[in-house]
Amino acid sequence: MGTPLRPHLRSALLAGIAVLGCSSAGAQDAVIELPDVNVISSRLGRTAPRVPVQERAPPVRRGAPPAPSPESAPGSAGGSGDVNVELPSGITTGTTITGASTTVVTSTDIERNPGVTIQDLLSRQPGIQVRSLFGGVNGAQSTVDMRGFGATASNNTLVLINGRRINDLDLAGVDLSTLPRESIDHIEITRGNSGAVLYGDGAVGGVINIVTKSGASLPPSARVAGAFGSFNYAEGAASANGSYNTPWGQVSASAYGNAVSSDGYRQNNQLQQQNGVGELRLTGPEGGAYLNLSADNQHLGFPGGRLVTPTFSLVDSDPRGAATPFDYGDKQGLNGTVGVTRTLVPGTELILDGGIRQKKQQAGFFVAGFPDGDRYVDTTLTTYSVTPRLVSNHNLAGTPGKLIAGIDIYDAVYGSDRSNHIGTAPVHRYDLSQLTVAAYFMETVKVRPDTDVGFGARVEQIDVSARDRFDPNAPGGLFAGPEGLPLNSTETQHAWHLGLDHRVNQHFAVFARMAQSFRVPNVDERVGMAPFGFPTNFNLLTQTSRDYEAGFRVRFSQFELQTSAYLMNLQNEIFFSPVSFTNTNLDPTRRYGVETIASWQATQSLLFKVGVAYTRAVFVEGPFTGNDVPLVARWTESVGVSWDIYKKYLVFDGVVRWVGARRMDNDSANLQVLIPPNTLVDLRIGGTIERFFWAFSVQNLFDVRYFEYAVSAIDFITGLPSVGRYSAYPLPTRTFQVKAGMTF
Repeated sequence: MGTPLRPHLRSALLAGIAVLGCSSAGAQDAVIELPDVNVISSRLGRTAPRVPVQERAPPVRRGAPPAPSPESAPGSAGGSGDVNVELPSGITTGTTITGASTTVVTSTDIERNPGVTIQDLLSRQPGIQVRSLFGGVNGAQSTVDMRGFGATASNNTLVLINGRRINDLDLAGVDLSTLPRESIDHIEITRGNSGAVLYGDGAVGGVINIVTKSGASLPPSARVAGAFGSFNYAEGAASANGSYNTPWGQVSASAYGNAVSSDGYRQNNQLQQQNGVGELRLTGPEGGAYLNLSADNQHLGFPGGRLVTPTFSLVDSDPRGAATPFDYGDKQGLNGTVGVTRTLVPGTELILDGGIRQKKQQAGFFVAGFPDGDRYVDTTLTTYSVTPRLVSNHNLAGTPGKLIAGIDIYDAVYGSDRSNHIGTAPVHRYDLSQLTVAAYFMETVKVRPDTDVGFGARVEQIDVSARDRFDPNAPGGLFAGPEGLPLNSTETQHAWHLGLDHRVNQHFAVFARMAQSFRVPNVDERVGMAPFGFPTNFNLLTQTSRDYEAGFRVRFSQFELQTSAYLMNLQNEIFFSPVSFTNTNLDPTRRYGVETIASWQATQSLLFKVGVAYTRAVFVEGPFTGNDVPLVARWTESVGVSWDIYKKYLVFDGVVRWVGARRMDNDSANLQVLIPPNTLVDLRIGGTIERFFWAFSVQNLFDVRYFEYAVSAIDFITGLPSVGRYSAYPLPTRTFQVKAGMTF
């Protein structure tokens, strides 16, 4: 690390990406199977799509106009992945993992979601908790937590777009609001850590794979929509897609964009955001090529917390006020992926692709009456990647199987200036680079007509170089910490998975798995690992997790159910200590729980869905033995109903979500009062008339005052929570949104 090798390697990555972009090859659309809830079928087999009886229709290609219209089906009856779609060549999905608990959120679920944002939709899924600090405006910078990781959730839940990881090596996490909702075809949720084999570090709590729409095999079409709502919310969205046959194959294109503006629920909570994604694809008889592009631009005000003490509460008296009336964050993102595919032999496809992703962030934080305490952060993070892989459906000695194998190379370069104010010399300049090189395979074998076995492994080498340049003469330097110690480290980590699916009969199936995963510390955790006044050495240990899980699936006529229980044992979990105010490696921790999702198609036009999860995250050694990990609710529940009142012309959707009490951030001692439980009701009514569509939705129907995040004050003498004193981040009360548009 730190030698001339890295620039040459980066140049090679860029050259490889350029070669991929210039390569020409015909294309074949390979079919990537999704896990079947149908307990009769193997995961290597296919199953018919579940739609209401009166709306039975042949399966459609990814990105095709729904058949029937989204407004004519009350949602996917199979809430656990029973979706039959063809994915364009080159997309590897996480839900091919045998033995894992999986769910597929369909385009119909997304279209008819009464909660408006993707984060709201995910919060209905068992085992997923969502947390917002910034007023929940369009879901901007909300955190998605799978299986109870609290403050570090964003680094323990891996997010993919079309099978490619988009998590960065900073603490910010993935902001799902930067992806236009209309561009999403479906979302695949794989719970637990088995996704680490295919996708690497960070897949500890689970994997969320967002599959976007494509224009393949579609006639030219377009869609425009507008929305407005509470707090001067306004949104415009437009999309277009189509395909054209040429002598070299079919050329298809799609583009989706939206712009959002809102004053926000709280003071200094305004949001300005623009997003766009697009795809260009060539599909021929034996191969193909594709280009995916996306960009986003966001400005968001940070209102801060509302102080609560034993004698007064700003949460009650002034929930919409701002403790930090001038703090803000700006973000600009660019992402490009280019790839080619080639069918080597029937059933075996080679995918060569690479990408460049860049995120720029600027943020200002101000201290009233103490300008030397102000901070301005200007950060650029660029990630180069090359991810060749092989997907093979094979039959060895009469035993069918499917193999996914590949190599991942990711080179991330981080630079961050930390100054007193915009335009002044930086007090600290942090430079960190991380190179990961990995090889992996995942094999699924149908050992019997009723039994699938999956196994896989990954070996990954991580090289990290970190430097800090400190200027004590810069403005504000007098009140800054000392220069950090340089770091050059190399380590090798492993992940593996073993899973089983067994279909007992046509109504009942069981599944089980065990797996190991790892998570590498992010750059912000490395920077913040030393107490104030002491130099950081950037050297945190890598977190590891060993999972065990078992469950069953049931289907009787129009009723489906999936339930599973899991145990996770973690070593060196990375955590912020409220005692030393540093990031550190914990003593061993444990998570265990039960997750259940069920759906019932009561009639051809009426669908019910229920989700329940029990999640425990506890310290098992050290000073907090037996205590709950903060910010994790033990119980979460949701009930949803979808009703086609009059065909596609008038439809209704409603969701009730309940989240139990949880410990506040900084309260590992479990002494502070709890974040109260809350029950929210969201409703939506809409319809489609020929080319026109409309919807009216209400969120938090009963005007509940609540918050999802609070941080406990600490007594500096004892190092324990100051009971009754904390800062909470109130979220919107009742809001509404009206949406209308048309297709062409």
